[in-house]
Amino acid sequence: MNHFQRRRISLWLSGFLLAGSALSLTVTAHADQLDTITAAKKIRVAIDLGVPPYGMKDDKLNSTGSDVETAQLLAKDLGLELEIVPTTGANRIPFLQTDKADIVISSLSVTPEREKVIDFSIPFAGIAAVVGAPKSMNIKSAADLSGKKVVSTRGTTNDQEITKILPKDATIVRFDDDATSITAIVSNQADIFATAPSLLKVINEKNPAKQMEVKFTMKVNMLAVGLRKGEPKLKEKINGWIRVNLKNGKLNAIYKKFHGADLPEEVTKNGA
Repeated sequence: MNHFQRRRISLWLSGFLLAGSALSLTVTAHADQLDTITAAKKIRVAIDLGVPPYGMKDDKLNSTGSDVETAQLLAKDLGLELEIVPTTGANRIPFLQTDKADIVISSLSVTPEREKVIDFSIPFAGIAAVVGAPKSMNIKSAADLSGKKVVSTRGTTNDQEITKILPKDATIVRFDDDATSITAIVSNQADIFATAPSLLKVINEKNPAKQMEVKFTMKVNMLAVGLRKGEPKLKEKINGWIRVNLKNGKLNAIYKKFHGADLPEEVTKNGA
C-alpha cells in the first residue's frame, strides 16, 4: 500500500468517524418529550373550542366542554399546568407536528390516514359520524342525498365519511371549523349537516325551528389523544392515565356530564 492509498483510507475513516459523531449528537439532541414537558411543568393541549360540547366557551368566556375537562384532569393528575392551545379541525395535526402543542385532545378520531403521520393513545371516548337534517326531510340513506347540498367541516372524519358516500350529483359545502358550519345551518344557508349528534342539539338550541335530527349514522369512531410519533414514554404515560380514569369512572363522568350518555363499551373495556 503506497502513501496515497494510506492517505485516502485515513481521510475516509476520519469522515466516517465524524459522521458517526454527528449522528450521535443528533440522537442526543432529540430530547424525550415527556422529560421536556415535565421539566417545563406545563402541558400544551390543542383543543378546538368551537365544537360543543367537546370544546366551547361558557357565559363567562371560560373554556369548557368534555375535551377541556379531560385535559384539565390529565394536567392535574400529572402535576402540570395546563395551557390550552386553541385549534380547529383542519390544523389540529399540523399544530402537533410543528410543536405548537404537546398533545391533541380535540374530538380527534383514530383513522388509518392519521395513524400514518401521528400516534394515538388508547381510546378515551367515542363519537358518531352522522348525517343530520330537519325532521321534515325524508332522508334514510346516502342515496336520498342525491341532488342536495350537504355542509361539513374540513379536516374532520365527518367530512371524510360523507365524501366517501355522497352521490355524484350532490354538493359538499365545506367550512374550516364547526362554529362556522353550525352558523351556516342555523342561518338556513343549508339544511343537511355531516357532523356529530351533539352539534345537532346545539343547532336546535340556537334555532328551534330547524328541528334537526339524526337521519343515519355513517360510522362510530374512537376518540384518542394525538401524539407526535417516536415518543413511547409519553404514550405509555397517557395510556396508563386513561386506563386508571376509565376504571375509576372519572372519564365516563366527564363524558356523561356533557353528552348525556355513558361511554361506549368499546372504550370502557380499556379500563377493565
